[in-house]
Amino acid sequence: MNIRHLSSLLCLLVLASCATPPDSETKPLGENVLSRDAIHAAKHGPVDFVAHVKPVLEAKCVMCHNRQALPGHMSLASRSEAQRTKTLGTYIVPGHPETSLLVANVKTVHQNVSVMPAVGERLTNDEYAIINKWVKEGAAWPAGKAGTLEIIR
Repeated sequence: MNIRHLSSLLCLLVLASCATPPDSETKPLGENVLSRDAIHAAKHGPVDFVAHVKPVLEAKCVMCHNRQALPGHMSLASRSEAQRTKTLGTYIVPGHPETSLLVANVKTVHQNVSVMPAVGERLTNDEYAIINKWVKEGAAWPAGKAGTLEIIR
């Protein structure tokens, strides 16, 4: 094999190794952050922000969706930031998941754009259902420390 063929083969192998299937380890489908009992409680009773929503947002969303990481974009670090209205709409519209950008973007942007989320796991169907139900129930989000998300890096 001459050097030109060997170089071409090497380039092809390098490019092939860079291709990432949609369900690869760099963009895993995700595992539930909540326990089975917590998921069952949220699906069959009222959704509690601290017990059901906050752990999911902290583990899978707020690392990017905060004012420091994405200035001027959706921030979920606190209730006041998450309920802001931007050019494209309102992030969270209590009682209306169908018009809340948070709910809409999880199913569309994060599922179809190959780079989202840039780091970490996508929300599971259970987590999406819980956030959707929480918004539908009025998106109760406590003030103070209980309602402030820790930015985990």
